[in-house]
Amino acid sequence: MEQYRVSPEVTVDLDTFDTRYEGELSKKDGKKQLKAQSEELRDLQELLFAEGKRKILIVLQAIDTGGKDSTIRHVFGDVNPQGTKVTNFKVPSKEELAHDYLWRVHHHTPGTGEIAIFNRSHYEDVLVVRVHDLVPEAIWERRYKHINEFERLLADEGTTILKFFLHISKTEQAERFLARLDRPHKRWKFNPDDLKERNHWDEYQQAFEDMLNLTSTDYAPWYVIPSDRKWYRNLTIATIIVDKLKSLGMAFPDEVEGIDAHRSELKAMIEG
Repeated sequence: MEQYRVSPEVTVDLDTFDTRYEGELSKKDGKKQLKAQSEELRDLQELLFAEGKRKILIVLQAIDTGGKDSTIRHVFGDVNPQGTKVTNFKVPSKEELAHDYLWRVHHHTPGTGEIAIFNRSHYEDVLVVRVHDLVPEAIWERRYKHINEFERLLADEGTTILKFFLHISKTEQAERFLARLDRPHKRWKFNPDDLKERNHWDEYQQAFEDMLNLTSTDYAPWYVIPSDRKWYRNLTIATIIVDKLKSLGMAFPDEVEGIDAHRSELKAMIEG
């Protein structure tokens, strides 16, 4: 899975990434592996919650139709919602705009024992804000440093950060838009403004590249995930998360003292 990690020493060119890559797996085998990974993630999330010492932040970024919602549904569908929260960062409210741009983000970061998933994130302020000239270049340009420092703070305070860029092709995006129109139960997701955003494809690709190159760090790495094949995207992200959680060396808390005595007491209650 390290092949997808963006090294701080390497410059990313998204044109060199194969968005349709699916390894040597068949779709059938890939889905079988995803089921196994999802079950392991469920158990690891329970361990994370029980241990109550660590925090996990998952960031998902993508262009429209990139598959953020679908990824959350398929990768995290089995985990206990008690220890997992999803935040979808939409257009800032009037109250949010009255504060610094990271204000609305910070209180959604995970507490101990939690997995927080950002569906879009603080990176919107170097993406859509940049592409649509919502603030001067001098302002969004310095935000890369702010974001690195913000994530450094989270990491120093015990948060493990994994950031995933779901990389799809322009053709795949058009096919997904069309699929929404062809399926009556999906039409509600289509917005004509999405096609206007598509006109900014090249500007977004440049903004994504700068995001990856300037904010992938050892403590908060980016992973570029080939995402035209949805099943492969889900499997790859699940595998990376599971591998990271397993590497943390988590352990369940010590059992209570006198466990055998409590067991005997309960058996006696049952037997009357």
